[in-house]
Amino acid sequence: MDKILVWGGRRLEGEVEVSGSKNAALPILFSSLLTAERCTYQGIPDLMDIRTALRLLSSLGVRVERPSHAGRAGQFTLQSDNVTKLEAPYDLVKTMRASFLVLGPLLSRFGVARVSTPGGCAIGTRPVNLHLKGLAEMGANIDLVHGYVEAKARRLHGARVYLDLPSVGATENLMMAATLAEGKTVIENAAKEPEVEELASVLNKMGAKIQGAGSDFVKIEGVDTLHGVAQHCVIPDRIEAGSFMVAAALTRGDIVVRGARADHLDAFILKLKEAGVAVCVEEDRVRVRGNGRAKSVDITTLPYPAFPTDLQAQMMVLMTVADGVSVITETIFENRFMHAQELNRMRGDIRLDGNQAIVRGVESLSGAPIMATDLRASVSLVLAGLVATGKTEISRVYHLDRGYEHIERKLSSLGADIQRIRG
Repeated sequence: MDKILVWGGRRLEGEVEVSGSKNAALPILFSSLLTAERCTYQGIPDLMDIRTALRLLSSLGVRVERPSHAGRAGQFTLQSDNVTKLEAPYDLVKTMRASFLVLGPLLSRFGVARVSTPGGCAIGTRPVNLHLKGLAEMGANIDLVHGYVEAKARRLHGARVYLDLPSVGATENLMMAATLAEGKTVIENAAKEPEVEELASVLNKMGAKIQGAGSDFVKIEGVDTLHGVAQHCVIPDRIEAGSFMVAAALTRGDIVVRGARADHLDAFILKLKEAGVAVCVEEDRVRVRGNGRAKSVDITTLPYPAFPTDLQAQMMVLMTVADGVSVITETIFENRFMHAQELNRMRGDIRLDGNQAIVRGVESLSGAPIMATDLRASVSLVLAGLVATGKTEISRVYHLDRGYEHIERKLSSLGADIQRIRG
């Protein structure tokens, strides 16, 4: 099993390019099931989760083409004109819960789907009842049989669906299903994340009629058929961008993050500035400079556009070496403080109290053998290694490969002393 070694103490500086958004790319890839025509996407990151999604689509009969020449890296063409299977098996869905997003497209276009209940990171319970409730209100007959969701519908019909929580996955699944439903569907209390808005943009390119994506009130007027996508480039990954911004602050460095969308990171950038970090926003990039030791700030994770849960672990590292005491409140997932015990192994001072972490800043961290427990925790431990004295050895980094494209290469280009040991 691979490990990553980091020798801390180096100031990072230079420019780094943000990859395409994993959380935007996955539902976009699955949306190709809604049409028999070719769909070409660019900016698809080279990640384990993307490979899992493409394996799943291929298993259903989707043709996946990837140009061999380097100039088209990150480009894929998908065509679902010969879908021969309508089941997403457990062995694929268990490794990546986003695979559950095939349910809406398969059911809407083919009238039947059999999808395993999902797995994914162990950061808390994320039930799919909101997905199923919405599809049932659109006319689907749904049964849970031996760990699988079995859904049928002659044709879905429009409905008014209220989400008890603004779930990104449920919003995306129901939005895709509604594109081919008969009549108008309204999703209330919808998720407002940029990735939802991005999916709606792609669906509209396919001939869908979606209004209000990016707000909490989304309207979809169903159409009979959708066509292909000649070309679409996926938005940059806001969580990767934020991770590099924290790296600059931690190492008191000077990093230009190319492709970062500051408008997708408003709450996060405000917290960085509150901590004393210099952030300069330009048209297609963000420059971040660490001006000495950061100041402690309190953080509460909430649905977009508030502070994102996916940047909580990274900011906890910054608070671990900040001046003062910070309180970090996690309201999205109940098990998303598993990185705290690993940071304490590195001589951090973090006390957990329910959904709050009380972080007392220390002068420095100490390198140690540590273990990644989930995707965002894994990158936070890499960040901790950048400022720790001595060597930090991070195991179970397969979590990292699910969401960060060539992270060691990118950090090395900025001056980090980091290497991967193949296991």
